[in-house]
Amino acid sequence: MSPSRACGSSPRRAASRASGSGRRDGLVVTVRYFAAAAEAAGLEQEPLDTSGLVSSGPGSLDLGALRAALVARHGAALERVLGRCSFLVDGVRAGEASVRIPDGATVDVLPPFAGG
Repeated sequence: MSPSRACGSSPRRAASRASGSGRRDGLVVTVRYFAAAAEAAGLEQEPLDTSGLVSSGPGSLDLGALRAALVARHGAALERVLGRCSFLVDGVRAGEASVRIPDGATVDVLPPFAGG
């Protein structure tokens, strides 16, 4: 558990405090990586402040913009894996790049799993 979570603070509030103004233009989402996606990203989970990402406007984020941000952050290895991944936004499958991602959402990055 992160120190901010242990104190009862959300990543969204922590990012807002870190900016000093108490205001943000972007959203904060939690991205969780599984299996090959975690290996390519080099971590299993990260908070992502979306300030400055290109999307449909301030306070707005879609899956396509999030994918582009993840590739910019983690590189070509993750880009190769993301092409085969499914995404869940707060537990609901997100199949289109235009799917909206709300502030505070959890986005799961799921590569194909073997098995039956």
